[in-house]
Amino acid sequence: MSEAAPAPLGTVAHYTLLERLEPAGPGELYRARDTHRGRTVAVRLLPSGFAADPAALIANARSLIALSHPNAIALFDVGDHGGRVFLVFEFLTGQSLRAEMAGRSLNVRRAVDLAVQMTDAVADAHAAGFIHGGLSPDSIVVTAKGHAKIPAFELAAHGGFEQANGEVRLRDYDSPEEARGERPDERSDVFSVGAILYEMLTARRPHHRGAAAPSASNPHVPKELDEAVLTAVAPNPANRHQSAAAFAAALRSVAAMIDARGGLDDEEDEQPAPSAGATRVLVTAALILAAVALIAWWVMRS
Repeated sequence: MSEAAPAPLGTVAHYTLLERLEPAGPGELYRARDTHRGRTVAVRLLPSGFAADPAALIANARSLIALSHPNAIALFDVGDHGGRVFLVFEFLTGQSLRAEMAGRSLNVRRAVDLAVQMTDAVADAHAAGFIHGGLSPDSIVVTAKGHAKIPAFELAAHGGFEQANGEVRLRDYDSPEEARGERPDERSDVFSVGAILYEMLTARRPHHRGAAAPSASNPHVPKELDEAVLTAVAPNPANRHQSAAAFAAALRSVAAMIDARGGLDDEEDEQPAPSAGATRVLVTAALILAAVALIAWWVMRS
């Protein structure tokens, strides 16, 4: 005899709350059912008083709903529920890019493919007028089908976010200019994606003052990829790829070159696929926490 389905935990607008998710963040995070569209979603219910101006937070968040890219986690809805702001996101299973990396360098061709997906999503956000202001392997999902997904909004720091004087600050993957307190632009996002790719290739982050070629740590990296990555993480923004689209084009050229040469000899370095039990929704919780933090940051900076 099959077990009865668990009773709903309540409702938020037309979303039936099915399961409380962890890790905990501001307010509560739930797996939920969208009764209007018949799909599973993730709902974040923020605590009362989370935003100084809830109406502004809702208005700004709604502008993100229009963003749509296969490599970006979609924001579906935002609103007020009894004086508390709620946000509704695409529900994903998978693991963080950090978990896939597992402290080791990835297969070079795989790393380039993931970086192209991330860079395409960032370029799409730029075209819509949004700057992410920082990316992190902790906040990027690798889905159960192996695709990279970044939030359709600015991301928070490794291990969550920190807030001081009303401003959420990113850590670890800031560009040099962000670390100096300057306002980020498209080239700052190029640096962040480049830094993530650098770490996928070498298992370490590049220095702000300048980085050694990835091939110095990973002999499987071809010189063409060295050039593309080092350009992306140049300390001076003027010396970087001047757009995410240009960086994506450079990476596609490298991928085509690798394929034309018959691949690389680093297949043994590729990580095994995670088991079904490992692909849990915790990463979705972390990503939604990140997006919520930066929505508040955007409102404060507006």
